[in-house]
Amino acid sequence: MSREGNVYDNAFMESCFGTFKTEMEMAEFENCRAARREIAEYIAYHGRERKHSALGYLSPTSFERLTALRK
Repeated sequence: MSREGNVYDNAFMESCFGTFKTEMEMAEFENCRAARREIAEYIAYHGRERKHSALGYLSPTSFERLTALRK
């Protein structure tokens, strides 16, 4: 939720949901269990494997490892 008078608070989450909807292709699932499984797999992929331009084209997991080594 946005703070009063700050319409930009939700920008990051709106961007995340937009990416999620695009990459998941908003498919119809057989049932709730199948939907939960697909979403969990996507979230795992997004954190472990998907490269992010803002992180120098590393996955979040790789970026965190590299950052920890630099400390």
